[in-house]
Amino acid sequence: MKFSTLISVDGLAQFMESSNWVVIDCRFWLDDADKGRLDYLESHIPGAYYAHLNEDLSGPIVAGKTGRHPLPDVDVFSRKLGSWGIDSETQVVVYDDRSGMIAARLWWLLHWMGHENVAVLDGGFPVWVASGRPVNNHIPKPKSSKFAPNIQTQMIATADDVLNRFGDPGYMLVDSRAPERYLGIDEPIDPVAGRIPGALNYPFERNFDVCGNFQLKHILKGRFDSLFGGIPTKQVTFYCGSGVTAAVNVLAVFHSGLGMPQLYAGSWSEWITDAERPILKHGP
Repeated sequence: MKFSTLISVDGLAQFMESSNWVVIDCRFWLDDADKGRLDYLESHIPGAYYAHLNEDLSGPIVAGKTGRHPLPDVDVFSRKLGSWGIDSETQVVVYDDRSGMIAARLWWLLHWMGHENVAVLDGGFPVWVASGRPVNNHIPKPKSSKFAPNIQTQMIATADDVLNRFGDPGYMLVDSRAPERYLGIDEPIDPVAGRIPGALNYPFERNFDVCGNFQLKHILKGRFDSLFGGIPTKQVTFYCGSGVTAAVNVLAVFHSGLGMPQLYAGSWSEWITDAERPILKHGP
């Protein structure tokens, strides 16, 4: 059995002893970059490796050119995946403690690298613990697997791609940030407030229920069908502040059965590095 979107706590518990399954802990907090790693060192799902958003799941920031979380170098990231024991046959499960808002980044990266067998643990570490599942603080040793990437270029939109589709009625751009950031009313992270002109707003948190799990498939499908209004999924691009939380929307769309939309990986924090790119702001 292969999992390519979500997996339940029960599902992981059933299969985690299977050969060639790898679990990755992605806990991370933007306002405290060390917290996730410290939490991992204290306790985690047995056998899980740790992936740091800034160090492992992003490349170096280039001032004035990239956003806050540029994509990692393919060769460097491939070696990292191999050190976690991931090859073409591996079933990967990724989790965090924020309903998947960080883990979805690694889910998306693996799909982009051509690895479909990756799933986000629905509900994450809190649900795992609440279900009475085991945890420990043992650190697994690095492995020497070989990961061969097969980059899926159609999954990415660049800033130029977005610019070139301005005014295209068959294209949709969706901002995944909170409404106050989308409107330019409040911008707590990036130096410029506002949004990309023409973008609609679908905050990534809408994909979660009150318990922190993803909404049921039929609910997600109904919402995205309504949002897209007949525009094909492959003509839809999601962005956020730095290309991380927009991956939650990409995952939700894919999980709903509507196919794989694009991600503007540089997102708002890259967009605003060029003063020639237009911005729109509705707010005080």
